[in-house]
Amino acid sequence: MTRATDRNTPWELARGVFCLGPSGRTQTMVYLVGSEGSWVLVDTGWASDAARIARAAAALFGPTTRPAAIVLTHVHPDHAGSARTLAERWRAPVYVHPAELSIASGDFGAMWAFAGPLDRWLILPLMRAIGRRRREALIARSSLSGVVQALDTNGAVPGLTDWAWVHTPGHTPGHVSLFRATDRIAITGDALVTMRVNSLWGMLFGCPGLSGPPRYTTWDWRQAKEAVAALSRLEPRVIAGGHGMPMAETGTAATLATFARRIGAWRLQGSRSQLRCGSPWR
Repeated sequence: MTRATDRNTPWELARGVFCLGPSGRTQTMVYLVGSEGSWVLVDTGWASDAARIARAAAALFGPTTRPAAIVLTHVHPDHAGSARTLAERWRAPVYVHPAELSIASGDFGAMWAFAGPLDRWLILPLMRAIGRRRREALIARSSLSGVVQALDTNGAVPGLTDWAWVHTPGHTPGHVSLFRATDRIAITGDALVTMRVNSLWGMLFGCPGLSGPPRYTTWDWRQAKEAVAALSRLEPRVIAGGHGMPMAETGTAATLATFARRIGAWRLQGSRSQLRCGSPWR
């Protein structure tokens, strides 16, 4: 694994798997994955990230490159923010899980139905308060309607013949992770991250450590814990999450198994061990 020295330079995590990031306070990650002459972009960062993602793709795959697909682990603004801009730039389709389509298409009712605590108690009430016309204009700017389509239910990943997608709901109803069984690499979006996003200390100082999804933006915590258990059963050798440096250490699968048991027993994400940085993977 060779990591770049700055957030704008892609670096190779494993064969054909390139990372862009971590970027910003939330250490957001984007992945460019090559396979048999084609490549796929997995997640697109924030809306402001389109230009640097396009530059990274050109550096890796050539200036006239275009991906076979853009695959989103879920439709949150730090993962889907640049999706429309890049889809239109490259004339590439965007794929999400079928359960994510309504949100991706700007359905305000679906946003309410599948909202996490932060959206339910702050963001969506503010959007309702600004009035229908302004709200619809705001939603239209981020909607993926016209460029988005559903992933095939057989688990195939468009453009990546050696990968499969796995439904890992909880953070959102249609969250997916990607897995390559040949070398057991898991791209886990926010279902499982390698930054302690559920502690104030972890967020302020970017503490490394396995964590479930950010609880304040998670739709169903019970399903989120089950998704961690499902990922653990894959016994990944590498965990490439949506936030934080990927975990590619000896014993990654065993460490995740221990974490999955712990998080399964927690009624709430968080404990004294998460209040400080401490040892990253315990």
